[in-house]
Amino acid sequence: MKRAIINQLTKSFEDAVHVEQDIEYWMARDIQELLEYNEWRNFLNVIDKAKIACEKSLQNIENHFVDVNKMVKLGSGSDREIPDIMLSRYACYLIAQNGDPRKEAIAFAQSYFALQTRKQELLEKRIEVVERLEARQKLSQTEKELSTTLYEHGIDDQGFARIRSKGDQALFGGFTTIQMKCKLGVPESRPLADFLPTITIKAKDFAGEITHFNVNKEGLLGEKQISEEHVKNNQDVRNLLARSNIFPENLPPEEDIKKLERKINKENEKLIDSIKTLPERSK
Repeated sequence: MKRAIINQLTKSFEDAVHVEQDIEYWMARDIQELLEYNEWRNFLNVIDKAKIACEKSLQNIENHFVDVNKMVKLGSGSDREIPDIMLSRYACYLIAQNGDPRKEAIAFAQSYFALQTRKQELLEKRIEVVERLEARQKLSQTEKELSTTLYEHGIDDQGFARIRSKGDQALFGGFTTIQMKCKLGVPESRPLADFLPTITIKAKDFAGEITHFNVNKEGLLGEKQISEEHVKNNQDVRNLLARSNIFPENLPPEEDIKKLERKINKENEKLIDSIKTLPERSK
């Protein structure tokens, strides 16, 4: 396919996108024209095949294909309501996959939406990773501040470790920290939180924040009082999660947080290097 055609088609597909409340979509009538289908009924056959593919991929069809009506001007000058369909990026990709690849526009669309979908997946994955890293850093900060406060209230490092362990046991439905490490395959020398999903990391952090607040507010002293407070807070957080059918001890482990940190740092270094190699603009 010639570069000029690729550039033209790229512009056409990007001009056709609609964005509403940060959600992008395409209209089927526009895609019909871009994919060079003359008859709406013929294009509907392709859409039906795309819907079947969507269902087979265990996606909710209603999330990707939304039936709408719109008014159009007729040659006589009068208005007429015609059916149309709002399409997600994934829906457009499936339509292209079920079209005739001998058409240049469809061959282009297959690659265009596949690449765009992959970019979106990579972006969403990176956002998830960054969110988990930030949650882990926040938990570390909360535990550091809590440890400092507990020291001022008569708790040494060993006492803090025992309090934290009892909190874990309350959060994980009776499983101790060591038992959870065995259950999730976490090395004995590594912190359990480095392998927990974001929701559990945030749960631990929330319980720790409440304990920190109440230790200062109530002036709690000694390991017994503070341990009871921390257990109560972890149990309360667990009960909150359970209302949404989330049980921390049953969630699968996530990738080692240290590996993710190294991966993100390398990606950031590559980005910085690529920026450095950009030619300077002429003044």
